[in-house]
Amino acid sequence: MNTMKSIWKYLASMSATVLLWLASAGINLAHAVNDLPGGPAVNQLNLYPPVTSVARDQQWLHWFMLILCAVIFVAVFAVMFYSIWKHRKSVGHKAATFHESVTVEIMWTVVPFIIVILMALPATKGVVAMKDTTSADLTIKVTGMQWKWGYDYLKGEGEGIGFVATIDAEQREMSNNGGPKKGQDVDNYLLKVDNPLVVPVDKKVRLITTANDVIHAFFVPAFGIQQAAIPGFVRDTWFRAEQIGDFYGQCTQLCGKEHSYMPIHVKVVSAEDYSKWVAGEQKKIAAKADDPSKVWTLEEISQRGEKVYAQNCAACHQASGKGAGPVKPLDAAAVVLDSDKTKQIMVLLNGQNNGAMPSWKALSDTDIAAVISFTKNHWSNKTGQVVQPSEVMALRK
Repeated sequence: MNTMKSIWKYLASMSATVLLWLASAGINLAHAVNDLPGGPAVNQLNLYPPVTSVARDQQWLHWFMLILCAVIFVAVFAVMFYSIWKHRKSVGHKAATFHESVTVEIMWTVVPFIIVILMALPATKGVVAMKDTTSADLTIKVTGMQWKWGYDYLKGEGEGIGFVATIDAEQREMSNNGGPKKGQDVDNYLLKVDNPLVVPVDKKVRLITTANDVIHAFFVPAFGIQQAAIPGFVRDTWFRAEQIGDFYGQCTQLCGKEHSYMPIHVKVVSAEDYSKWVAGEQKKIAAKADDPSKVWTLEEISQRGEKVYAQNCAACHQASGKGAGPVKPLDAAAVVLDSDKTKQIMVLLNGQNNGAMPSWKALSDTDIAAVISFTKNHWSNKTGQVVQPSEVMALRK
C-alpha cells in the first residue's frame, strides 16, 4: 500500500514538473515570437485578416456557417432536453402511442431543406467567384518543384520575367542547427525567401499552377487562395490584393522531406513601384543574357558554377557534395567523373529517378554548364573537364 502511494506521489510530482516546464516553454515562446503582418500571429484563433474580396467572402461564410450550426445545435438539444425533462415518467407522464405524424414529417423535411438552401447559396456564390479567372491584368505561371517555387510572368506588365524562389539560406542553416537561439526574435522563421513574388496592388492576377515532380499546393491565406500544382496538369486561380504589404503562405501538400522548406512570399507594391521593379528585372535579364557560343575557361565557369550550386543544389546534395539519405552524393559520383559529359547534362535537363532529381531546364545554358563544370572539378572530383553552354544548348529538347 505504501509502495502504491509512493508511486502515485512520484507520478504526481513528475506531472507537475512537466506542466510547469510546458507553461514556461509556452511563455518563453510567446515572448520570442511576434505577430507577422501578412503571416501567422501569436495565439491566432480566427482566419487570416483578408486582403482580397474572395478571402473576405470566405471569412464571412466561415462565421455564417459556424453561427448557423451553433443555432441548430442549441435549438435541437434544447427541444430534446426540454422534452425529456418535462415528459419524464417520474412526474406522471406516459409515452404516446402514435405511429406517424404528417405535421412532423413535413417539418423535418422542409426545415432542413431551407437550411441547406441558406448554406448553399452563399457557398456557391463564393466558389463561382473563386473560379472566375477571366479579364486578368497579369498572368503568372507558378511551378512547384522539390523544394522551391518557380515564377514565370506570361502576360501583362513584366512579361518574360522568370525566376526561382528558394528559402533564405540563413534561415535554412538556422533550421539545420536546431532553430532560432534562445531570445532570438525571428518572426518570419522559415517563411523568408530569396526572390519573393512581386505583384501590383488592385490588379487582377491570374496564377497558372503546375509542377515538375510531385504534387504541390500554392496557398496564401490572406488572399483566400489554395490551388494544387500537379505534374502534367495546368490549373488556375486568381487574386486581387487590396493592400500593399508582404503576405506569406506555404506548400500544403506533403511533397517530400523538404516540404516545410518551400514557403511562399508575395510582395504587393504600388503600380509605380511595380513598374520600377519590372524595369530592374529586365535589366538583370539583359545582363545575364550570355552568349551561348562563348567559350569559358575552367576557372571562370567554375566560379559561376559555385554560386549556382549554392543557390539551387546545396539544399539536397549539401555543400560537401555528400548527399543525404536518398539524395545521391556528387563527390566521387560515377556520372560526374564519367568522361561522357552528356550524361550529366541530360540528368540536369530531364531529371531522373521519377522526379527525385528534378529537371533544371529553367536554368540557362550557361548556368547548367557552370554547375556541371563546378561539380566535375570540386571536392575529390578533379576531372579537368569543362562543359560549355553550347554543349547544353545542343542537347535541349
